[in-house]
Amino acid sequence: MAEQSTKKVDFATFYAMWSVANGWAVPDFHFLVCDFLQAFNRLGLLMMPRGHAKSTILGVYNAWRYYCNPKYRILHQGDQDGTARKTSRDVKSILNRHPLTRDCIKLRGDVAFWWVNESDDERNPSMQASGILSNITSSRADEIQNDDVEVPKNISSAELREKLRYRLSEQIHILVPNGKRLFVGTPHTYETIYDEIKALGADCLILKMFKNEQRIDNAVSLTSCFVGFEPVYIFVGIGKNARLLKEDDYDYHDGQVTFYEEHNGIIDFYGAALWPERFTASEMESRRKECRLINEWDSQYQLHAKPVHEMRLKPDMLKVYSDETIFREVNNSVSCKIGDKIITGCRAYWDVSLGKVGSDGSVFTVLYSDDIGNLFWHRTKSLLGEIDEQCTQIKEIVKSQNLSCVTIETNGVGGFAPAILRKALNGLGCAVVEHHAKGNKEQRILQAIESPLSGGYLWVHESVYNSEAIPQMSDFNPATKNQKDDYLDSLSGAILLTPVKIKRANVNQTGRPFNHVGRTVTANIQTEW
Repeated sequence: MAEQSTKKVDFATFYAMWSVANGWAVPDFHFLVCDFLQAFNRLGLLMMPRGHAKSTILGVYNAWRYYCNPKYRILHQGDQDGTARKTSRDVKSILNRHPLTRDCIKLRGDVAFWWVNESDDERNPSMQASGILSNITSSRADEIQNDDVEVPKNISSAELREKLRYRLSEQIHILVPNGKRLFVGTPHTYETIYDEIKALGADCLILKMFKNEQRIDNAVSLTSCFVGFEPVYIFVGIGKNARLLKEDDYDYHDGQVTFYEEHNGIIDFYGAALWPERFTASEMESRRKECRLINEWDSQYQLHAKPVHEMRLKPDMLKVYSDETIFREVNNSVSCKIGDKIITGCRAYWDVSLGKVGSDGSVFTVLYSDDIGNLFWHRTKSLLGEIDEQCTQIKEIVKSQNLSCVTIETNGVGGFAPAILRKALNGLGCAVVEHHAKGNKEQRILQAIESPLSGGYLWVHESVYNSEAIPQMSDFNPATKNQKDDYLDSLSGAILLTPVKIKRANVNQTGRPFNHVGRTVTANIQTEW
């Protein structure tokens, strides 16, 4: 790759000339972006809020690259061919009209592949524009650009995210030695590719809509609070009922914000805006009202790695623990503790599958409970192999967790599994109970998990928290069919069959007080140990 000529103007000057030619009023941060694009080394990440002209600047940057070096080769990728070719058309237009290129650079080729007149590589175009899922195997490039390749439709499941990552990894083999890769965009998922690019040591320029931010998630009749900076914008709520408070709605003094009326729900405090001349207070209030979900606002304007869909099952509400079960037997009575929690119940649930392509996984879940309603999601395992091999894997868990009962979901292929499991568990004193799950699976999952999760009494062992179960929880959408939810289906079965505990701490059946506290009865007659 040829070096840039020192006789050429820098990118900021090139961009300023183009802005003058178009009559643009350019904010200062655009020149910060110009300096970054000119200087980033090998791997670069540029993140800016929606509507702040990142694609416009990128188009001018590409034209500047050809102005500096007509032999430069760029592979520009978007989420699909059409969006990538929009940038390609823009770059061609700039080269044909910019004062420094219109008389000396000539182009040939169509919008998908075109060459600058001084290019000497007939096999690889000066610019190739294609979608991230298009075939680019035989290409070569000095710079590869990923412009908003992460969009909701290609990251809505773990499989789609993996496919996107695979396509991005192919770029490594296309790039010539000492070439550059640039990522430009906003996050659309909690597992965003941009966090991974940062972790690789990329040169980063991340410009949020608002410089400072502080949030109250669930305000209740709030009249005052401490804020670590003087707020310029205060938003209350999200969606159609959202409001941007005016200066006469509150008072700020010495770190304390005092409201002149009570407020409830989400309250966001922000400092100065990145581009207040374009994104005025009224414009941002309108956009706040048009965002249905706070995740959408956070990801597209404050660049937080959050999914833009509504999360019904939020993993960050799980309580993570690392303790293992401790069993003791005294006077022929077995007791169990997890940390300082006295365990009074257990449910082991097997959602059976043969593990074929297109079907759910075969998942085994162990769920413990105490006498005050806490649920402990202690083990979850995706079983592999034929049914007899899966039963062998369950046998090891039964032995390690001292299980006395396993419930099998007998829908579909689970109908013939009980007999095989009983044979495998023979001699361990562990019963096998058959259960037929009824109703809509998605609603069953939501019904079982959402309440204990939002109520703060669903705990999860760190081994489960680091498994594929948690991404499934984040991705879960009750309105979507055929999603990966096998871990959740198994957990929901265990929760729905776990007896509700009633503490008999105050009264007996006649209403008279007990002389002691802590006796426990169960709300059904199934054996727990």
